[in-house]
Amino acid sequence: MAENSAAASPPAKKGKLKLIILLVVVIILAIALSVAGTLWFLGGGLPGMGDDTKAEASVAEETFSPSVYLAIEKALVTTVQGEGRQRYAQAYVALEADDPQALTAAQLHLPLIRSQLVMVLGNSSFTELQTPEGRQNLAATMLVTVNEVLKQEGEPAVSKVLFRNFVVQ
Repeated sequence: MAENSAAASPPAKKGKLKLIILLVVVIILAIALSVAGTLWFLGGGLPGMGDDTKAEASVAEETFSPSVYLAIEKALVTTVQGEGRQRYAQAYVALEADDPQALTAAQLHLPLIRSQLVMVLGNSSFTELQTPEGRQNLAATMLVTVNEVLKQEGEPAVSKVLFRNFVVQ
C-alpha cells in the first residue's frame, strides 16, 4: 500500500507543474495580444508592419509653429443697449496669430482696430452679452472686423480674438 501511494505522488506533482506552466503561458499570451490589439486599435499600427514610412512622412509634413499674441492694453469701454437703462460693457482683448507679421501690422493699425472694436461692442445688446453664446458671437464678429481692417491695409490676418477680461453691468 505504501508503494502505491509513493508511486502516485510524483505524477500528481508533474500534472500540477504542467498546469502552472500552461497557465503562465496563457497569461503571457493574453497580455501580448492585449498590447498588440491596443496598439492596432489606437492607430499606431503594429511594430514592423511597414506603416513607419507613412508616419514619418506625416510628421515631416507637419511643422509646429507656436501662436503669438498681442494684448491690447487699454480696455474697450462703451455703453450698450439695455432694457431701458444705460448699460456699460468693458472688454480687455488680445489678438492671436500664427504669423508674427500679422501682430506687427495690428500694432501699427491699433487706433483703427480699437475704434472698430468699440463700435462692434457698442452695437451689441446687454442681454446678448450676458450669455456665453453671445460673447462667442461677439468674439467672432470682432475677429471679422479686425481681419477686415488688416485686409484693407494689405496685411496678414489674425486667427483669434481673445477676451482677457469681460464685464457688463
